[in-house]
Amino acid sequence: MLNVPSQSFPAPSSQQRVASGGRSKVPLKQGRSLMDWIRLTKSGKDLTGLKGRLIEVTEEELKKHNKKDDCWICIRGFVYNVSPYMEYHPGGEDELMRAAGSDGTDLFDQVHRWVNYESMLKECLVGRMAIKPAVSKDYHEEKKVLNGMLPKSQVSDALAKEGPSSPSYDWFQTDSLVTIVIYTKQKDINLDSIIVDHQDNSFRAETVIKDFSYIIHVGLSHEVEEDISVRVVENVGKIEIVLKKKETTSWKHLGHPLENHNSLIPRKDTGLYYRKCQLISKEGVTHDTKLFCLMLPPSAHLQVPTGQHVYLKLTITGTEIVKPYTPVSDFLLSEFKEPVLLNNKYIYFLIKVYPDGLFTPELDHLQIGDSVSVSNPEGNFKTSQFQELEDLFLLAAGTGFTPMAKILNYALTNIPSLRKVKLMFFNKTEDDIIWRSQLEKLAFKDKRFDVEFVLSAPTSEWNGKRGHISPALLSEFLKRSLDKSKVLICICGPTPFTEQGMRCAWRKVLNHSHLPSLRLHSKLTQPVTKHLCFWHTAPPGVSEPRRSLNSSGGSSRILWGPHSQSSGLCHGLQFKDSKTPTSRVGNEERGLYSKSHLLKNSGCLLGSKKK
Repeated sequence: MLNVPSQSFPAPSSQQRVASGGRSKVPLKQGRSLMDWIRLTKSGKDLTGLKGRLIEVTEEELKKHNKKDDCWICIRGFVYNVSPYMEYHPGGEDELMRAAGSDGTDLFDQVHRWVNYESMLKECLVGRMAIKPAVSKDYHEEKKVLNGMLPKSQVSDALAKEGPSSPSYDWFQTDSLVTIVIYTKQKDINLDSIIVDHQDNSFRAETVIKDFSYIIHVGLSHEVEEDISVRVVENVGKIEIVLKKKETTSWKHLGHPLENHNSLIPRKDTGLYYRKCQLISKEGVTHDTKLFCLMLPPSAHLQVPTGQHVYLKLTITGTEIVKPYTPVSDFLLSEFKEPVLLNNKYIYFLIKVYPDGLFTPELDHLQIGDSVSVSNPEGNFKTSQFQELEDLFLLAAGTGFTPMAKILNYALTNIPSLRKVKLMFFNKTEDDIIWRSQLEKLAFKDKRFDVEFVLSAPTSEWNGKRGHISPALLSEFLKRSLDKSKVLICICGPTPFTEQGMRCAWRKVLNHSHLPSLRLHSKLTQPVTKHLCFWHTAPPGVSEPRRSLNSSGGSSRILWGPHSQSSGLCHGLQFKDSKTPTSRVGNEERGLYSKSHLLKNSGCLLGSKKK
């Protein structure tokens, strides 16, 4: 299923859209930063107007508080007085007012589901929404229990119809081991698909199946060791999770069900699940960028798939702050000065430290051994897009290189049809280039890979290319290895960079002088922070746009998705002619968007560049 946001949020006229330079934030007054807000919440000032009382709020009462100086919003059943927060909201007051006096859960999730609002707004809590009692007709029916667990079919009819085949699980034991087996009924399951956590006798396994998550979540009936092992039988879709018993006792049942146990639910509804990881090392890569290595707890299994990101969470002066980052592949680290830890218990991040920022200085001040909370991965990027790929072009600016590292590794090691990978890496000065020597050594070692560095403010000694992204620079760079080769172009960097990159790629590869209007599937959009865009030719057999270079067969497709602070959504466009590409979800074609809307709302599929 294609997931593409629509124009409904932010509103077309909102400050988030009309801000210059494609910014998703609005200028804040002096003294209205995030740190200023945190200080205000710690000042002891009554931010609710209720003098510390918590009340039950009816729908009628909530509707009364719909003005800027008296604004209540409900998020997941809790009501907050956000009037004091108006001037501190990076998206502007108008965006908050869209949910004034109503339930703003959906609007909140569309833009920043990852934000820990409970921590940010805890001093603004008014109370709970009054819930009207509703008793199911089956409420008094006795629930069937199997081995002490809830029945295996907890999937609603609606989910069963629109989602994948309902998975199931079972468990077995020996004197020393407990094995939990998940039957996904999917052939494309691998170790990236399963996330396992065991914390305080709570066992949770989340299996990602297309756009859904199958969750097993139980309080174990007996204690187990920290170490766990996970095995996937590929092409069968069976997952085995092995736990070691602390005592050789025969278990009568696996445990008691916890939240969302034995459920198949949309990934967007699962919420973010965190585990504490230990900082193992941090090393300077450039003058302002560092490589952070985090180690997963022994009781966790998590592998971040190519093209996906996670959220890092720190508590700063009593408030939980969350930021998204794309892990980098460790395949380029063999030349790094510190010994590299090469196994799936370690996650590496290339992070630019902003001296005046809130999050990155705090991260940089952590000592070796300190903890950082890491979320489950998010993003809809599919490596199936690389099938039969022949030419891969990567355009990166600054830390926009971070998502390219895994893409580069995946392509060179997993795509036998690949002929050429070319990276054009834009920076301001030589000192800003991330992993320059590693990239040059890779180009020397693997003849399929070429790298070009472009500087916008070089010294007089620089002999390489100069300037900003432009048709002149990309003209030679975007040459295919063969006239009819299958091509993928990836772009990641600041908004102006990616907009210009899209235009250049369109003109060079498709030989079009302008971007056409596009039909896009309507869903909710999110504020854009940076972009990653894709273009490639799809498999043969579908009519080609008349002016495409691949004129003898095949079809063309452009893929991109919005990446704000939360998600990486992917969109596919299938060209029916040279002027009007269309988007399909099932057999439906959806909404018409302009070039300006496309450029304003295309976003970063991978990675994030945040302070």
